[in-house]
Amino acid sequence: MNLLKKITVIVPSLDPDEKLMKVIEELEKEGFDDIIVVNDGSHEEKLCNFPDPAEHPSCTVLTHPFNRGKGAALKTAFTYFLENRGDRLGVVTVDGDNQHLPKDVRACAEKMVETKDLVLGVRDFSLSHVPKRSRYGNRITSFVFRLCCGMKISDTQTGLRAFPKEILHAMCEISGDRFEYETNMLLGLREYGIKISEQPIETVYIEENQTSHFRPVRDSIRVYSLILKFIASSVISSVIDNLVFFLALTLLGAKFGVQTRLICFIIARAISSVTNFIINKKTVFKNSDNIPKTIAKYYALAIPMLLIAEVGVGVIVKNFGEAFLGISASVFTTAVKIVIELILFVLSFRIQREWVFSSKKKK
Repeated sequence: MNLLKKITVIVPSLDPDEKLMKVIEELEKEGFDDIIVVNDGSHEEKLCNFPDPAEHPSCTVLTHPFNRGKGAALKTAFTYFLENRGDRLGVVTVDGDNQHLPKDVRACAEKMVETKDLVLGVRDFSLSHVPKRSRYGNRITSFVFRLCCGMKISDTQTGLRAFPKEILHAMCEISGDRFEYETNMLLGLREYGIKISEQPIETVYIEENQTSHFRPVRDSIRVYSLILKFIASSVISSVIDNLVFFLALTLLGAKFGVQTRLICFIIARAISSVTNFIINKKTVFKNSDNIPKTIAKYYALAIPMLLIAEVGVGVIVKNFGEAFLGISASVFTTAVKIVIELILFVLSFRIQREWVFSSKKKK
């Protein structure tokens, strides 16, 4: 069996130049005979750069009447593939700027068929010709993924990805229509029980990636949207928590002796946790599980976190409080609490994403 005859290549494109046709021709020379190109609402003067199916029978061109984003373009192609390519083994997504070599596309396809995993074509960002914004952008994203999600991914923004047919239904359910979709896709892998493999590829940057439609500020916010929303939710809850804690501690003083601090912790956390639960369930993780089940899991996490924070604050205040006699007890205790909760933040994000608000789905 000629493997490439069982693989479909998907190329999303917006306002392409002549490099798109070069990509198509090189893929055809490599042996790919089914290429789905998605015109994501390109301007009329750029339409001449799309392949003519009459001249390139390997190509199918799908068109969005207006620009919807790379994520939407990929999902349009995935849906078309599922409805019209039942005899194929899977797809490989390729960028239309000629920065993915045909031999690497083939290698990713072969590894996908062998492993049945989602395969990422990963670049070497340590090379001297890699643009700084790409090098540092990938380092930051990879660090965030590893820290907050426990996922070690070498190239989080690669457009060269190979998908077995069996997981494409799940990929169509992932949220996001623009560049954030590729990040959301990786974040959703565990939820769907999908494994990931990496395939080293040649690191090619043409004209320092000048033709990229990635908007650094707006699209970076989209890419990091889940983590940014979790941070915002945590900040809002933390402000409420620490404000209530400070006020309660100030009002109660030493009325309940050594138990005063714990009582203030409980009062503050009871109020802030309700706020945090509502925001995380409805806005951050968009969880649809029944509320009693989710609340039980949420407080199974929140209560131990409360105790860890309380014990930690107690130990530090007891052992180091005298060194900060110039600061009021309420201010010092609250400051210590904030530091400890920052440390617990990363652990909390991972547990909430992977357990509390995770709805396990089938591929």
